[in-house]
Amino acid sequence: MIIIGITGTLGAGKGTIVEYLKEKKGFIHYSVRDFLIKEIKKSGKAVNRDTMTEMANKLRKEHHPAYIIEMLYKEAVKNDKNAIIESIRTPGEIEYLRSQGNFYLFAVDADPEIRYQRILKRASETDHIDYKTFLSNEQREMNSNDPNKQNLSKCIQLADFRFLNNNSTEALYQQVDKVLENIF
Repeated sequence: MIIIGITGTLGAGKGTIVEYLKEKKGFIHYSVRDFLIKEIKKSGKAVNRDTMTEMANKLRKEHHPAYIIEMLYKEAVKNDKNAIIESIRTPGEIEYLRSQGNFYLFAVDADPEIRYQRILKRASETDHIDYKTFLSNEQREMNSNDPNKQNLSKCIQLADFRFLNNNSTEALYQQVDKVLENIF
């Protein structure tokens, strides 16, 4: 069983890679976002980027920095199929997954203006924001010395493979296919 983790900037194409790996390569998808939404709904709060960040930080602080990813990994092991875990946000999550073996981290990025247009099109519950808020949200998640908080910058640095997604979806798929040839 191979585990691929996905990290990257907001709207860069993490979900696009996930869908490709699911539909074309048979990977099973495990989503930090879905995990957090369930927890937020249990608490009775509104689902938005702020409550998602708060819930993730709270769970990591209450348990340990890799708690969310560990829960998703345990689900993946039960299925014993190639899996993709989306939205790796802390170095502790990466360390945990690397310690399990057969793990590769993908990072995806694109120019901010392109990413903002993508989130407007995607229109999920966390995407109804203006450009200034978009940049502010991302900046809040880029760096932290607290192991329980998001540190996208460090996660991207730790990636085994990086993708620049400023062009077509097909161009991104080609980049992913090249990497998969190296892995398999």
